[in-house]
Amino acid sequence: MAVRPHVSMSKKVIRTEQAPAPIGPYSQAIAAQGFLFVSGQIALNPRTGELVGGTIPEETHQVMKNLEQILQKAGSSFEKVVKCTIFVKDMNHFSTVNEVYGQYFQQQPPARETVEVSRLPKDVNVEISCIAMM
Repeated sequence: MAVRPHVSMSKKVIRTEQAPAPIGPYSQAIAAQGFLFVSGQIALNPRTGELVGGTIPEETHQVMKNLEQILQKAGSSFEKVVKCTIFVKDMNHFSTVNEVYGQYFQQQPPARETVEVSRLPKDVNVEISCIAMM
């Protein structure tokens, strides 16, 4: 049996006050092996903890702003995002979410999937997570 060399996998927790505090036992993001794994963000105001927006565009913009703050704290950016996952409560909102999302990825957009789910935290309409290069 071959012996594998020990590979050290260090990880760093990323935390910023400019994005909402986690509402459960998870980190806003984890940096590891040159990548940043950003937890799903919902439309929470980072200062008040209250939900933002009464419309799908307002909600989606706040989600993207929260992602941007975490990316920036880690020294990354939307340009370095390689993969996103979008969860929507109603696929009828796909085109609206897509339009707002596209404003943040105008060139070389990342790989992505969009999934309709029955329910999201705090009963929001959209949640987005991403993976970025550092």
